Amino acid sequence: MKHRTGSERARRDALVELHGSLDRRYRPEDVAELVLQALAGRLSGRERLVLGRAAQHSSRGSAWFTSMSSDYARPVGGARQVAAAARLFGVPAEVDPDDPESLLAYASTAGRTIAWAPDRTDFLADRLDREAREAAGMDLSQRQYNRRFRMLRRIAAKAGTLEAEWDKRRLLLIGVTGFGASVPLERFVADPDAACFVAYSTARRKLRREFSLSGRDNPFDEIAEVLLRRCGDDADWWMIAQVRPTPDVLGRLTDGERGLLLGQWSAVMRHSARLLGPRWRPATDRATMVVRRGDDSSTWNALASAYNAARAGWLACLASLDALELLDASCPGKAMRLMAADLAAWHRSAGGDVDPGTRVWAALPPPWEVLDGTASCTRADVEAACRTAGLDPEKSGWTAPAPKHRVAVFRPTPELVHGVAVADPVWAALLRRAGVFSGRTVRPDLAREAVHGLQGGVVTGDLPPAVGPDQAVKPD
Repeated sequence: MKHRTGSERARRDALVELHGSLDRRYRPEDVAELVLQALAGRLSGRERLVLGRAAQHSSRGSAWFTSMSSDYARPVGGARQVAAAARLFGVPAEVDPDDPESLLAYASTAGRTIAWAPDRTDFLADRLDREAREAAGMDLSQRQYNRRFRMLRRIAAKAGTLEAEWDKRRLLLIGVTGFGASVPLERFVADPDAACFVAYSTARRKLRREFSLSGRDNPFDEIAEVLLRRCGDDADWWMIAQVRPTPDVLGRLTDGERGLLLGQWSAVMRHSARLLGPRWRPATDRATMVVRRGDDSSTWNALASAYNAARAGWLACLASLDALELLDASCPGKAMRLMAADLAAWHRSAGGDVDPGTRVWAALPPPWEVLDGTASCTRADVEAACRTAGLDPEKSGWTAPAPKHRVAVFRPTPELVHGVAVADPVWAALLRRAGVFSGRTVRPDLAREAVHGLQGGVVTGDLPPAVGPDQAVKPD
């Protein structure tokens, strides 16, 4: 009995950690090992064999480690500002410094002592003069009052910045995993089979992009296929649909559930488009989408990924509801990612050209203008632009859900340094610290070791035939 209880506890602990991985960036190999633990005693021999191919490369409990982070960057909270405010006001601070609402509530509470409020933060217009302070019973000099006023303004500003940064991180996760990160723990552990599929499939979608001319592998690999097959008629298909809005999954939902999911995707599509609009720089060439100096390509690409994922989910839900005719009136296009100049040049030198989808994007009104009613874009407009670019509008995902792709064969996650595959994680860490492949000047104190590593064959990924002066590593 004790042994069975211990096994059940181990399985639940593995499920809890798998749930935590939804908000992080675990390697598929590490997730596969946790899946073996979560489904221990329930897998067939073939299922254990397939999962074991990945789990044998896990960094958990082995000598292997990775130099790549297992999490997405999290915004820096307001702990420093809160600590300074607590000293200044002389009262302890009961606040979650990582929660924007908690920070603002703390500032409001502390602000009552000087008649400050979050909607009265203008340093010139909203401060109290000496007579007003005396009338309010404040025994503070102007200098002390100003210090407190400024501190509360900083906390309020930090709360606003923190809210925006958390929102960007949420959209980043939606762009790569759908709504997986928002699945409640109780629902997740209630269906181990569906939970393991959700955790593994999202881990595959979180793989970093490689600096290569070849396209990305299909995230749906043979292991994901095995795990999805374990989900029967009584599985939590609503949870699965949060990360895989495809016809085979959406067909398992009720019309009401499909409508609800349609609303979720539509809301994200509109929200991410609203954020993309102000970040568009008119000087950027829409026909090439090559990054220019001063572009915040990381933010743009994260928001574009969220928008495109939401648009794809929205189209899939429309198709499942037999409502694609709505595109006749309005069909916002995709948003193209910004491309590194060296990768674009490499494509040209290898005889390639701009992605045809970029030409479609350039010919259509920006999606944020379509969604806010500023511009019109119908299905006929999109189809015409696709034909001009040599694309099938349905098969390319512009006017219909993208078609299924061949199931990928699992391959171990490569160790990457700014998208370049490196065989040894120790050298990967050194090359990253040195600044190799980052577009910045290589650190002089690490240049010799970096050159030794590059000449020693630890770089296994493709590289352009010639790199820019800032990217090249030269011996002393």
